[in-house]
Amino acid sequence: MKVTSYYPVIMTRDIVGTTAFYMAHFGFRPAFSSDWYVHLQFAGDESVNLAILDSEHDTIPPQARRPAAGMILNFEIEDPDALYREIQAAGLPILVPLRDEPFGQRHFITHDPNGVLIDVIKPIPPSAEFAGQYAGEALPQG
Repeated sequence: MKVTSYYPVIMTRDIVGTTAFYMAHFGFRPAFSSDWYVHLQFAGDESVNLAILDSEHDTIPPQARRPAAGMILNFEIEDPDALYREIQAAGLPILVPLRDEPFGQRHFITHDPNGVLIDVIKPIPPSAEFAGQYAGEALPQG
């Protein structure tokens, strides 16, 4: 199998609001827009994609027509401190405040209008306790 693209699709009952949220706070721009589906690309990197889908659309099997739940989107970025300040200034909820984790992340968690968790991360060197759990090439260097 050769994967040519991979991206999450958030099923929602609020296409407009969810799209506006990711555009305003995470730098996405629409590559395709309809009243039931929006395909977003990150403005700085076309390989970073996210889609928003009407959870009631007839392409979804009837038994699965419900908004997204139980999901976390991880965004690895260069400067979580700056985005944290922006997110706070915008009045978005902070579920986990900005902090360093011994397993090798500086991060914070917020959520989108659907309740989908968003974990904003910068890899940092882990503590000695966790360093041995990384594959050699995956060890964050900071």
